Amino acid sequence: MSVALTLTEPRPRKAAPRHLADLDLAGCQSVLSEIGQPPFRAKQLRNQYFGRHVGDANLMTDLPAAAREAIGEALLPRLLDPVRLDDCDNGETVKAVWRLHDGALVESVIMAYPDRITACVSSQAGCGMACPFCATGQGGLTRNLTTAEIVDQVVNCARIAAERGLGRLSNIVFMGMGEPLANWARLKAALRLITDPVPDGLGMSARHVTVSTVGLVPAIGRLAAEGLPVTLAVSLHAPDDELRDELVPINTRWKVAEVLDAAWEYASVTKRRVSIEYAMIRDVNDQPWRADLLGELLAGKLVHVNLIPLNPTPGSRWDASPKAVEAEFVRRLRAAGVSTTVRDTRGQEIDGACGQLAASVREAGSPSTAGAKPGELSSTGAAS
Repeated sequence: MSVALTLTEPRPRKAAPRHLADLDLAGCQSVLSEIGQPPFRAKQLRNQYFGRHVGDANLMTDLPAAAREAIGEALLPRLLDPVRLDDCDNGETVKAVWRLHDGALVESVIMAYPDRITACVSSQAGCGMACPFCATGQGGLTRNLTTAEIVDQVVNCARIAAERGLGRLSNIVFMGMGEPLANWARLKAALRLITDPVPDGLGMSARHVTVSTVGLVPAIGRLAAEGLPVTLAVSLHAPDDELRDELVPINTRWKVAEVLDAAWEYASVTKRRVSIEYAMIRDVNDQPWRADLLGELLAGKLVHVNLIPLNPTPGSRWDASPKAVEAEFVRRLRAAGVSTTVRDTRGQEIDGACGQLAASVREAGSPSTAGAKPGELSSTGAAS
């Protein structure tokens, strides 16, 4: 089988603007000195951005009014322009579509639960993994996101959640557009900024961060070596190589056994339970014997299975498993002693659910505010 996988980044269309989230404290101080501002303003900026989620220098009242525009141009350019801001589930799920400086589109989703507020963020514009049941994968890879573009999604999501009265952002999942581990250098830097304390970062708990991967084995080892206790989620989708070669084409390079061995090593190093993501696809991967095989592979391991009801995309030949089939799959896994749950599917009304990201907005043309209420989109690219 010939599959167009993309593991290298396409040539960028234009350089990304410099942003404080791409710089350390010393780098920010150097830029401020270049524009005639005292170095101590670097900590002020970082407190505002990372601590208060303010991305517009004009709103930072602790800066001199006359200096705000120059500081903003130097260190706080707008990275994410809003194209759409939609909500469903009684306002508890919000999807943002952002246009980047070069016209690329990415998406973020905020989900409010009784015990947590989660942001699902993108690591790439598009995806090069070519999984046939995923709308994003079928669109191909545009480019990697910069560290600042990744972090700015989190900052914007935190601000939207607070302004909508959903609560304080507590969890981050790298399950949006792209394969996070294929953008390793920027992902690593973003993870540090998400988890480092304010003003060096957003101060979020690493234990509340999940990194999803289709199984880039060497990069799983690099993530383990970072010493950050983030949760590893492996998008497995099939327990046997024959089917997984079709559903997750990277399996032609790293087989199921290799991927799971890397996952168990990750669990051993970090002491963190691995999540196995498994999209339930009617008559494709939902047979009882595949449940039994998956149970055999996972039994006795530090692991949890997250079954995902497939969200079909328009024109797709893939469909969700019937609920009775799903229930039997769960029963067999639990009988094998494997912790298993079915994911609470969110955002189907706004194409924000798993596998649906970005397909509907590529032809959006110039940025618009379709789907947002009047006055809802601010100049900083967040709800106001």
